[in-house]
Amino acid sequence: MTNTKYPAVDGWTPPTALERKAILDKAESIAIVGASNNPGRASNFVATYLLSSSTNFRVYLVNPRETEILGQPVYASLADLPEVPDIVDVFRKSADLPEVVAEAIAIGAKVFWVQLGLWNEEAASTAVAAGLEVVMDRCTKIEHARFAGGLHLAGFDTGVISSRRR
Repeated sequence: MTNTKYPAVDGWTPPTALERKAILDKAESIAIVGASNNPGRASNFVATYLLSSSTNFRVYLVNPRETEILGQPVYASLADLPEVPDIVDVFRKSADLPEVVAEAIAIGAKVFWVQLGLWNEEAASTAVAAGLEVVMDRCTKIEHARFAGGLHLAGFDTGVISSRRR
């Protein structure tokens, strides 16, 4: 895939759709770093989807300023989680990504996933060098829904295929 939106990252190529599907298929747990209690924030929407959809993910929310979001306990850092998540899904500004990837590496995470609109070459290079799979500028909710048929949960799939007007 040719990337014209962001600078290239040495040693990393954005994963294809099939590779992203494989990442999600093999994952059993996901940590949402930067989870928000504000329903208007993307991290809250993604957490709501992952917690309420038919996913089998164990979902962990990470935010040092919260104690509970969506009725779930919130952890101050990745190191505080009860297990090492398969995917570290990040909702923090791009400048914060090197710090988050260092935490992800320190706990032994397998995948560093950075949400839509976020990109950091340094973080990606560091993650790749440590053996993590890296996904940037992609939404876990959108990708999961795309591969698992979950678009109906957001009202995008009516289940009706028709050219007739009602």
